[in-house]
Amino acid sequence: MITLETLEKWLTAPAETERLEFKEAKHQFEIAKLLRYCVALANEGGGYLVFGVTDQPPRRIVGSQAFPSQTSLNDIKARIVEKLRFRVEVTELQHPDGRVLVFEVPTRPVGQPLAFDGAYLMRAGEDLVPMTPDVLKRIFAEDQQDWFSQPARSDASPDDVIALLDSQTYFELLKIPYPTNRDAVLERLQSQDLIKQTASGWTISNLAAILLAKKLDAFVPALARKASRVVIYEGINKLKTRDDNTWNRGYAISFEGLVDFVHSAAPQNLFIEEVVREEVKMFPKQALRELIANALVHQDFLVTGASVTIEMYADRVEISNPGIPPIQVERFIDEYRSRNERLADLMRRFGICEEKGSGIDKVVTAAEEFQLPAPDFRVGETRTTALLFAHQDFEDMSKSDRIRACYQHCCLLYVSNQRMSNQTLRERFHFDESKNVLVSQVIGATKEAGLIKADNSASSSTRYARYLPFWA
Repeated sequence: MITLETLEKWLTAPAETERLEFKEAKHQFEIAKLLRYCVALANEGGGYLVFGVTDQPPRRIVGSQAFPSQTSLNDIKARIVEKLRFRVEVTELQHPDGRVLVFEVPTRPVGQPLAFDGAYLMRAGEDLVPMTPDVLKRIFAEDQQDWFSQPARSDASPDDVIALLDSQTYFELLKIPYPTNRDAVLERLQSQDLIKQTASGWTISNLAAILLAKKLDAFVPALARKASRVVIYEGINKLKTRDDNTWNRGYAISFEGLVDFVHSAAPQNLFIEEVVREEVKMFPKQALRELIANALVHQDFLVTGASVTIEMYADRVEISNPGIPPIQVERFIDEYRSRNERLADLMRRFGICEEKGSGIDKVVTAAEEFQLPAPDFRVGETRTTALLFAHQDFEDMSKSDRIRACYQHCCLLYVSNQRMSNQTLRERFHFDESKNVLVSQVIGATKEAGLIKADNSASSSTRYARYLPFWA
């Protein structure tokens, strides 16, 4: 319980700590700023945000009129739950020198940093700043490595290991000869920390099972729930299901078959057929491959009862995975951070994915080459979803579709050490010079949205202007 005695002890603390943050807030305090501080404190293990106290020692109480009534306090508590999905308790103290508000912020979940408006925040002196890569990496590693090391099967015999894991495919993917005896197979798998010999037999790790299981449901039930699911619908909604498949094999040994199945299930893109005069599926196989690999590798394995899901509609495909990404979706093209490094390393060595972060670049490039709308990346409360869309005429695209295409095109050129211009964006939309004004309007809207900016080192004329992503 927070009392006036508690407050007096805090006032004499030598400095603001990770658990204490003081703000004068004499008259008011911006709600967005309050939410950001709550996120930063939660990311640092929880703590107290105190209004009505000077933030520099010697601290003194100046009183705060922020959120002046009980109704406004209840409203802000409800707003925090709505926006941040965790509860903050608020204590109002009536000190002789003025009113003091104390926001008691809980700690974040283990292994899960919290974000506000797409940014994972922490404090740096008086400022709130995005978390550094090393801090994020440490948070994500808190429990993930334990999950991969946990036993999917204990006390297994050598024959059990061979029967449960597709060791043949493991060696084929690595392009090394299959050993001539069983003991050499077991030794190789143990050297990669996939299995471990104990006094009572062999232990098969979750990492080995999730990659190499001949049948995921032959292991612990939690692993069976990690099997990928492919659902194909009739039309553009979920009203009628045409096909529903669960891929019960390990990711590494079933990946190529999964990608082939999804690609073959896609309808034909009639517009593209007219242009190139050959049969082309609606969604580029390269884009599907990269997005499925990303979803498998970057999912949060600590989310129970959830798996990678691929849903195909007549006009789009949605590929989702449990968990929220460690970076903002706007930075998917130029940044890379793996949630599951051990899994990512093995998938890279198997030739399934890349760790250098070029996967989303390939997705955006394929969308441009196939004359498709820009892919979309959406973060929900518990899942991250990538969407690929069927061909759409420019006139039928929404304003947000056009802005997203412009921003992604600008990012794609920037990471290739090039710059976007009216001409390059016209070429992206397959326009001739008569559409200069229309394309300029898209560029203007994207600038207004804060996603791109003018390259000040280039010409200032509209015709020859060059543009950079907002983060460049």
